[in-house]
Amino acid sequence: MKILILGATGFIGSEVTASLHGRGHAVSGLARSVARARDKWPFAIWISADLARMTRAADWDRLVRDHDVIVNCAGALQDGLSDDLAATQEKAMLALYEAAAQAGGKRVIQISARTAGAAADLPFLATKRHADQALTASDLPYVILRPALVVGRNAHGGTALVRALAGFPFLLPLVNGTMPVRTVAVEDVAEAVCAAIDGEIPPGSDLELAAEETLTLQDVVTAHRQWLGLSPAPVVNLPAALMRPVSLLADAAGRLGWRSPLRSTAMKVMSEGIVTEERLQPVTPPLKSLKQTLTAHPSGVQDLWFARSYLLKPLVILCLSLFWLLSGLIPLFEIDRAAAHFLAFMPKAPAVTLTLVTCLIDIALGVTVLLRPLAGKALIGMLLVSAAYLTGGSLLEPGLWLDPLGPLVKVLPSIALTLVALATLDER
Repeated sequence: MKILILGATGFIGSEVTASLHGRGHAVSGLARSVARARDKWPFAIWISADLARMTRAADWDRLVRDHDVIVNCAGALQDGLSDDLAATQEKAMLALYEAAAQAGGKRVIQISARTAGAAADLPFLATKRHADQALTASDLPYVILRPALVVGRNAHGGTALVRALAGFPFLLPLVNGTMPVRTVAVEDVAEAVCAAIDGEIPPGSDLELAAEETLTLQDVVTAHRQWLGLSPAPVVNLPAALMRPVSLLADAAGRLGWRSPLRSTAMKVMSEGIVTEERLQPVTPPLKSLKQTLTAHPSGVQDLWFARSYLLKPLVILCLSLFWLLSGLIPLFEIDRAAAHFLAFMPKAPAVTLTLVTCLIDIALGVTVLLRPLAGKALIGMLLVSAAYLTGGSLLEPGLWLDPLGPLVKVLPSIALTLVALATLDER
C-alpha cells in the first residue's frame, strides 16, 4: 500500500515509518524540513509541508488521492512560536477528513491521547478531542489509537524528562511521585498501526495502548535509573507548588519556540497521572511491560550523556545569552573607556563607533539565541564573532592575553560552551 504519514520525523512517527517500510509498504512522510529526513530515512518519499497552513480540503487533495492510507502521528503540546494547536491538530485534520471523503473514503489511522480528565479543556486535548469526534462522525474507515506514556530506544517529551530525572546525581527530585503511570513501548504503537492497516484491527475501533501494569512515577523513574546503569538514589518528593515557577519559565521558552516537557499543559495533564480511559477496549494480546521494554533496548553511554545533559541544555543557552547581552550592554555605560583600546590605531570618533557596533552585535546575538528557529544561526554567529575578537585582539593588542582580568582568555570557555550548545541543539 501507499501510506502517507503525518509527523513522520517525530518520536512515534519515525518508528511507524520504519515499521511500515519493513512490511513492504510504500511510505511517504510529511515534514517541515525534508533535507535531514531524506538523509536519515532514504527509503521514504519526503514531502515538505506545514500542517498549520493546510487548513483547506484543497490543500490535501493531491496528497490524499495519491495514497491508500493516512496515518496521523503529528501533534503539538502548546501554542508557541513554532506551533499553532488549533490549526495543526484540528483545522488541518478536519480539512484532511474532508479531502479523504472526497477521494472515495481513504482509511485514516489517528494517534491521539486520553482527552478526558482535569486537562480536558486545555487546547492540547480540546483540539485533539474535536478532531477525534469529527473523525468518528465521518463515514471514513478509521482507527483511533490512544497510547499512554510512550517508551522507546529514543526519547522525546515526557520520556526524555523521565530519563533526565533518572540521571540526577545523588537523589531523584520528583513532584507527584506517587501518581499512576501506564506505559507502552513505541514499537507496540507501531505494531498497532500496522495491524490497523492490515485489517487486524477493524475500522471504527477506538483503542487504548498501554501495558496492563499500573506503576507510579517513582517506579518509572527508578526503572530508568537502573536501565542507565546508575546506583539507587533516594527519592525526594517536592511540593507541587514548586512546579508553578518552573512551568511559567517553560511556557515563556515555549513562546520563543522551545518545546519543553515542563510547560504548564504537560504539568496539568500529568497532575492526575498518565492513565487510560476505562471505556476504551485494550489491545490484545497484552503489550510489553516497562521492564520488558527497557530490557529489549539496553542503554549505552550515549543514553547516560543525554540524561545528564538534557536539563543542562536550557541553562547552557541561557548562560550564553546572558554572557553576550552583558558583554554588549556593560561597555555602553562607559563607552569612551571601552573605546580606549582602539585609540592607538584610530581617532576617537571611529573608535567609539566601532565599539558601539561591536556592542550592538553582542546584544543582537544574545537576544537571537533565545529564539529557537534562529538559535543555530546565532550560535554560529557567536563562534565567528568570537574568532574575530580573538584574532583582532591578538594582532592589535597581544598584551590582553596577559591581562589579569583575562578579557581574551575568557572568550575560550564561551567558545567551548557554544560548541556544546550547537552539539545538543537538535531535538529529534
